[in-house]
Amino acid sequence: MKFDISYIIATRNRLTFLKITLEKLMQELQPDEEIVVVDGNSTDGSKKYLQTLFVEGKIHQFISEPDKNQAHAWNKAMLMARGTIIKKIIDDDVFCYKAIRECKNYMLLNPGVDVMISNDLWGSLYDHENIQKLTRLAQFEKWNTGLMLSFTFGDVHMLIRKSSLAYIGLYNTAYVMMDWEYSLRISYLKANIAYYTGYNALSVAHSQTVSSLKNNKLIEEQGKRGCVFYEYAGDSAEISLWSRVKIYTGKQLRPVKGTNISAKDGATEDINFIYNYYYNYISELNDLREFTILQRA
Repeated sequence: MKFDISYIIATRNRLTFLKITLEKLMQELQPDEEIVVVDGNSTDGSKKYLQTLFVEGKIHQFISEPDKNQAHAWNKAMLMARGTIIKKIIDDDVFCYKAIRECKNYMLLNPGVDVMISNDLWGSLYDHENIQKLTRLAQFEKWNTGLMLSFTFGDVHMLIRKSSLAYIGLYNTAYVMMDWEYSLRISYLKANIAYYTGYNALSVAHSQTVSSLKNNKLIEEQGKRGCVFYEYAGDSAEISLWSRVKIYTGKQLRPVKGTNISAKDGATEDINFIYNYYYNYISELNDLREFTILQRA
């Protein structure tokens, strides 16, 4: 069966966040859309939860097995996807499916577009009302006019045409910050990137994010290699700053006074309240005005 879009999720031992994100997605799902989940052999109940959803027909594809690393898991999911368009859904982030569908519909009407990105929002579980608006529009415009050979963007708001994988490839499994390298590669290859000026995703920071525990020395070494290989001039999102720009490092995250947020401690009521706040925020923000789509010159 063919779908217009595949929502792909790679997860491991993050049941509290997975339930919030996946159950919201299932509520929003339309008939021409599928959900693909790759579980890294979780031991926290995620596997049983996902297996139940699969048997009930609420998710379309599901596997649970050990992964080599995070990039390996996401690559499996991309290869499994049957949709014309692939949208990565990170299990602890927030997404606006109305905005995602605007991007999807544009890509379906414009088959030459390989990848679409958007503005991004950033928030923290420990200070949820302090939401920052992030944009890579200036970098996109410089790249689009030939002033930059490559630029970086987060994959939390990225949509990919599956047939374009033959040109842009999959994630580099040797890279720790895989989306940093992937964005440089996509832009350096002069893939046809379109830019949506709205917000289809909100990155949520907390001390248990996958990116909060990275080896900073290794990241910097890989960043230097990437800058040379992709002739990246550098800007505010160089790889040494990537986790701070995109998600923040766990060492920098501290609960503000009076908060008690911990998925491990079972404080799910607080987490659910915050995620509902985020979903309402991004939806209302996108409803405030019409946004535009800019395409590669």
